[in-house]
Amino acid sequence: MTRILLAAALGLAPAALAAQAPAEAAPITIVPAPATTLPLKHAPMPTSPEISAKDLMTRLYIYADDSLEGREAGTIGNYKATDYIAAEAKRIGLVPAGENGTYFQTLPFKTRVLDSTSSITVGGTPLALSTDWSATGAGSLSNPNLPVVYGGIIGDTAGALTPEQVAGKLVVYSFPSTGRRRGGRTPQGAAGVAIVSEQILGFFRRPSTFVDDPSRPQPQTAAAPTIIMTEAAAAKLFTTPFDQLKPGDAGNPVAVNIRMNVEPVRYAARNVVGILPGRDPKLKGEYVAIGAHNDHIGIASQAVDHDSMRIFLHLVRPGGAENSRTQATPEQQAEVNRQLAAWREAHPNTSRADSISNGADDDGSGTVSVLEIAEKMASLKGSKAPKRSILFVWHVGEEKGLLGSAYYTDHPTVPRDSIVAQLNMDMVGRGDAWDVTGQAKEGGALRGNPNYLQLVGSRRLSTELGNIIEDVNKSGKHGFVFDYGMDANGHPMNIYCRSDHYEYARYGIPITFFTTGGHSDYHQVTDEPEYIDYDHMARVGNLVEDVAMHVADLDHRVVVDQPKPDPHGACRQ
Repeated sequence: MTRILLAAALGLAPAALAAQAPAEAAPITIVPAPATTLPLKHAPMPTSPEISAKDLMTRLYIYADDSLEGREAGTIGNYKATDYIAAEAKRIGLVPAGENGTYFQTLPFKTRVLDSTSSITVGGTPLALSTDWSATGAGSLSNPNLPVVYGGIIGDTAGALTPEQVAGKLVVYSFPSTGRRRGGRTPQGAAGVAIVSEQILGFFRRPSTFVDDPSRPQPQTAAAPTIIMTEAAAAKLFTTPFDQLKPGDAGNPVAVNIRMNVEPVRYAARNVVGILPGRDPKLKGEYVAIGAHNDHIGIASQAVDHDSMRIFLHLVRPGGAENSRTQATPEQQAEVNRQLAAWREAHPNTSRADSISNGADDDGSGTVSVLEIAEKMASLKGSKAPKRSILFVWHVGEEKGLLGSAYYTDHPTVPRDSIVAQLNMDMVGRGDAWDVTGQAKEGGALRGNPNYLQLVGSRRLSTELGNIIEDVNKSGKHGFVFDYGMDANGHPMNIYCRSDHYEYARYGIPITFFTTGGHSDYHQVTDEPEYIDYDHMARVGNLVEDVAMHVADLDHRVVVDQPKPDPHGACRQ
């Protein structure tokens, strides 16, 4: 699932950086951790047509292995991962539905890299690139004597500067410590913008990525890049201590020379697409789409101790990356230390450094579940086979802003209006009571249980689709208790807009997002196959397969009875 702050950090408008920070979870009651009895490694076994915990375990230990290096889009790890999916699709018997008779649809995926000769100098002393500052954006900025002014907290209208105050200057903004949205816009006419934040600087040490698609104009960007810098570096720009600055205070002029280079990614970023043709000659030209995303977030900038990190996250940051700014209280840190000591005593000589974000749940779980569903459906013959065709799409670049699903729905390999529904699986491998699966709109933590499953968007376009899922859950005796809490209109976590289903929904295609929700390992190196509930995940897979079969066999298209969004407008939950 796309992380809100990461999506914002990859944006180029400073206002976006202030507008989309993750919500902080409320303090939680400690729930004892479930016993972890699964191994670090697992020998693969042949899979069978049935959707089973055994098969899912085999697949996920392959797909979330260190050898795939976190599957970041545009890297060798993701390239190998999509090779695996395509090989399985071929073995299962899906018809290639990518480009040129292959299973692949390759995105025009490129990186925007800060030129290594770029520099910022204050009083003849250069600031250290990557350590003190970085930059993002499409433009360049060169000025040997650029005036500086402090603009206050970005987005804060109370102290907003006038166009005259910022004209021709580098405007330095503080990032709001709470991450809460504030109204207002950055004044026009500035020569450049700098945002002071240790938190987001780490994102910009990596090259930014984008899809160079002429049919989908890129967001409007400033003529100059946005600079991100540490507070220590920003302090060198002013004579007044940084924490005492007021909007409008002048700083020391700086010499700036910033250039960006655009390069194609080294390894192709690919959607994987396969079709199971329907058995009804009149309906096989329509498709029920089932999808997941094939990428994750790659390798962390530094290794951490896996076990201490997992204990810390669960006690202090129950939402994982959603709570990335939360610091431990003294009481929490004492409990972390106590639990870690107990763990070390029970597991001597097992300490391990970890830097690879394997994304077992996000979204290895969805990816391998879709493979299992495909294998089961492909085994159905004669009157048991689906009437409509089933379109399987494993999207790339979800973690970078739903890039693969946006590209696929803009450039579908089947007629877009032939897709009658899309069922999205993203993070379907957890849902235990130990996990904080999200937050209620009004506040308070949501928790999993043995029959837990979140549904998002199931009635936003089609009341009928939402009803079908409820009916199938009962008639098929799947036994899930659906949690619609994260689907509430205006929910601050905005989950409806944060996974691949939305790119289908924006074109009026009914969708449902199936997920077992968040947890403390979300977007962390601790999201590993050994912590997945494979029995629960198999139940989710069987439900989605059952729903897909019912939709595929309807004597009519799923009815769209709710307003369709603007396909090129902003998503609003």
